[in-house]
Amino acid sequence: MFVDRVEIEVIAGRGGDGCMSFRREKYVPHGGPDGGNGGAGGDVVLRCEQGVNSLVALSQRKQWKAGRGTHGMGADRHGKRGDSITITVPPGTLVIDRDNDFVLKDLSTDGEEVVVARGGAGGWGNTHYKSSVNRAPREWTPGHEGERRRLVLELKVIADVGLVGMPNAGKSTLLSRLSRARPEIADYPFTTKFPNLGIVSIDRDREFVLADIPGLIEGAHAGIGLGHEFLKHIERAGIIVHLVEPSPIDGSDPIENYRAIREELRLYKTTLAERPEVLVVTKCELPGADEVHRALRELVGGQVWLISSATGQGLADLKQEIARRLDEAQHDSAS
Repeated sequence: MFVDRVEIEVIAGRGGDGCMSFRREKYVPHGGPDGGNGGAGGDVVLRCEQGVNSLVALSQRKQWKAGRGTHGMGADRHGKRGDSITITVPPGTLVIDRDNDFVLKDLSTDGEEVVVARGGAGGWGNTHYKSSVNRAPREWTPGHEGERRRLVLELKVIADVGLVGMPNAGKSTLLSRLSRARPEIADYPFTTKFPNLGIVSIDRDREFVLADIPGLIEGAHAGIGLGHEFLKHIERAGIIVHLVEPSPIDGSDPIENYRAIREELRLYKTTLAERPEVLVVTKCELPGADEVHRALRELVGGQVWLISSATGQGLADLKQEIARRLDEAQHDSAS
């Protein structure tokens, strides 16, 4: 089960109350105040961890509450701090304050964390108020309430390369051939209901993360189908590999399908349409693939790759081209 958006409530711990107490000992007639301070409440922390790939664990629990601090006691004993809780989320998780509608943190790096609700401060005991003019203070303060927030956690998959295309264009099959990922594959559209990630090895020291994005349809930018749910996962991909099926099962025109997906990317976010694109005609063993390949080359005025995931034709060259584009993108960003 893949979950990429959840709503939760986080409640930090309440601080413990301060204590009002006076020292009572047989041979100390003027013992003075000895009330300790209350302990602070625990925090609620979100931590980004590699290996966590979904928000499914958080979807089963809507409220997360840290421990409260204990009260101060006599003999100048301070209360214990409440236990903090840490919630682990996948890399690429946006933490959004639901009520105020702003992003608290974009957790994208392994080990990165953010305190989303701070524990309340502990109250002062009467020892705190002791002074030369106030020898026997009876003042003390209660602990403060911890912060309380409603959060929206939204996962945007982090991948170096995103596979896009119409449903049944061969994205899942290509992912399974280039990596060890095993997405669901069938000969009907929309078998992919959520993004699948795979690690593709280039050589001994180099690899990249490839994401299979569920098939897009016309109107996806406006939320038709599950458009927004799919398109948001492409946002972090540095390179887009656009797959075009030469003989769609619905009888549609492959060239118009290519134009439609490009337009959906542009309408959703202009920068998506400006990303480096590797254009690929899949299923080259089918009749008509060569004609579609020539037509796309004329349309874009550049290189178009012709592959078959079934026979393996062109896969090695495609992998090297993606690696070359990634190297170029890293060099451009460094300069």
